[in-house]
Amino acid sequence: MADLKAFAEQLVNLTVKEVNELAQILKDEYGIEPAAAVAAAGPAASGDAPAAAEEKSTFDVILKEAGGAKLAVVKLVKDLTGLGLKEAKDLVDGAPKEIKTGVSKDEAEALKKQLEEAGAVVEIK
Repeated sequence: MADLKAFAEQLVNLTVKEVNELAQILKDEYGIEPAAAVAAAGPAASGDAPAAAEEKSTFDVILKEAGGAKLAVVKLVKDLTGLGLKEAKDLVDGAPKEIKTGVSKDEAEALKKQLEEAGAVVEIK
């Protein structure tokens, strides 16, 4: 039991960059899509889907397209996500893609505003 508590402590203290690296490892080596698993588990855990929709507290920021200023969007995505330049470029090139998941409404709106100012088309779900 102590090992699980130590593991949970490590997970809670991960940086954004480390979480992104962990998600990539889970995807590449084990075929697990962490964001999809969280989204699927959300409504099931609440037990009442309509109530959960009304009380939604976490949001996903989705890059629909880079727009005309692709380089500015790539740089901003790199800064916002902690990804390397190549990974950020791949993410932008692969749009529509999730930039951040499970963020507060205020953070999602702020990210959307920043990305739109850089020329991107963004959606919040």
